[in-house]
Amino acid sequence: MDAGVRRASWIDAWRDLGVAAPDEVLLAKLLAHYSEPHRAYHTLQHLDECLAGLARERSHAERPAEIALALWFHDAIYDVHRRDNEARSADWAQAALLAAGVAGDAARRVHALVMATRHHAQPEDADAQLLVDIDLSILGAPAARFAEYERQIRAEYAHVPPDVFELRRREILGRFLARDPLYLSASIRAKLEAQARINLQQAIG
Repeated sequence: MDAGVRRASWIDAWRDLGVAAPDEVLLAKLLAHYSEPHRAYHTLQHLDECLAGLARERSHAERPAEIALALWFHDAIYDVHRRDNEARSADWAQAALLAAGVAGDAARRVHALVMATRHHAQPEDADAQLLVDIDLSILGAPAARFAEYERQIRAEYAHVPPDVFELRRREILGRFLARDPLYLSASIRAKLEAQARINLQQAIG
């Protein structure tokens, strides 16, 4: 995604929530986080793919601006050695929204949306389902992009011994494959479910 398009999506999301986008400091800080050297998958590439996915599915969203800002923040904090990345990212998002003058109920919904990307359970809220499906769209990507994604995840966990990583990775991908359906949003399911199952089955081996 072009940097100008990315920035426009940021400004538009705040405007649609009825406030001006915060000063450039917050945007610059977020972009810096997504550009951290220890990241290989959870980068601006992933953020851009998510924002593009929302643009395609926008008509299916109840509150698209809230989903947009949740996507902007969902991987803002990413440390493979911690288990509270989503919670810290959600707290940052909520604090930023409140500081910008966004209504408290909207800020709380964005917090909940970010927390849904823990993927511990499939959400019941329609916007959360859409956001989670967008975040997981990589599983249904064309084979070459999915293979790149697998290499990127391995790079982020380069410190983990291969036998440990491969076992854990098969467990994680197996849980996604066991979901029926994998994607809860009908439009995304129609586009990606079949390819996702092919990708996952091949990755699990």
